[in-house]
Amino acid sequence: MTDTAFPLEATALDAQAAIREEFAFFGDWSERYQYLIDLGRKLPPFPDALKTEDHRLHGCQSMVWIVPSGDASRLDFAATSDSAIVSGLIFLALRVYAGRSAQEIAATEPDYIASIGLAKHLSPTRSNGLAALLAEIRNAAHRALA
Repeated sequence: MTDTAFPLEATALDAQAAIREEFAFFGDWSERYQYLIDLGRKLPPFPDALKTEDHRLHGCQSMVWIVPSGDASRLDFAATSDSAIVSGLIFLALRVYAGRSAQEIAATEPDYIASIGLAKHLSPTRSNGLAALLAEIRNAAHRALA
């Protein structure tokens, strides 16, 4: 599964900077939520055959599936959700982490979450799901480095 749209930027830090700039354009959270929904629609197609219990991310209220692939030099992630907003959160996480080395993934904290105000504006269940998603991505990097 290497036919991914990511990475969009040269580094994970560049991706986080671009996300901060984009979210700064919006004046209120209703516009930011709409932007998240729009981003979720840009996720690459996810094969129905991979929507299995083995690939399901637990810790999310919504249904989320994630499949890592690659090795320590480049990790990719295919992921999707049945929720429009969660799909947007997935898009942001993949924008920062997908298509990067395991070392870069492991070394990059998801600072964009606090800097764009996501931490304050997500429900507790969505925050828990986002934390589970980020943990799964970083765990895949640690497994690749082991």
